[in-house]
Amino acid sequence: MRLWIDFANSECHDWRGSGVSEDWLGDPAWVEEWLRRHDLPPMDYPTPDELRRLKQLRYLILRMVSAYASESVPGPEDLIELNRFLAEGMSIRSLTAADGSYRVESLPAGRDWRQIRAEIAASFAATLSEGEARRIRICDNSDCMWVYYDDTRNRSKRFCDDKLCGNLIKVRRFRARKKAIARGLNGSEELNVGLAE
Repeated sequence: MRLWIDFANSECHDWRGSGVSEDWLGDPAWVEEWLRRHDLPPMDYPTPDELRRLKQLRYLILRMVSAYASESVPGPEDLIELNRFLAEGMSIRSLTAADGSYRVESLPAGRDWRQIRAEIAASFAATLSEGEARRIRICDNSDCMWVYYDDTRNRSKRFCDDKLCGNLIKVRRFRARKKAIARGLNGSEELNVGLAE
């Protein structure tokens, strides 16, 4: 999973619709595991100010993702703010040789939360510059709101997970249709009944 996507999804919503959400950045064990999972250096849990800055970055990424998901583009102020996070980190470039070819690697120079924020911002910036920003999606299950990158050939993926959120929405729609038929409602009202539950 891409670093920035895992980070953006650190505020988790109950995809089944209970309305409960959990901010995993507030859990030191989750933060420690997240750093390890992405090969980032082990760090002390962020101070309140560092945590506030991490949440600002997460909000910025989610705001930009929302723009792309709604077939719009982020405003210039969002790019300026993302560049500020990118500027927080320093990197060392290293040339390596393998299998007769060369590769330039960029290695983090710092070992603090400023550097971590810069790595997250760089991961997001790389997706925007190397991938297709229009493939960045938010799950169509309005209870879930999970961010993902649609890597399907025809860009038709609507849910973060077809087996979980996709099936849940299909079941809700099926039940709504059955209820509507039982009540004698017409087609447009059927869908609204089921999705409001």
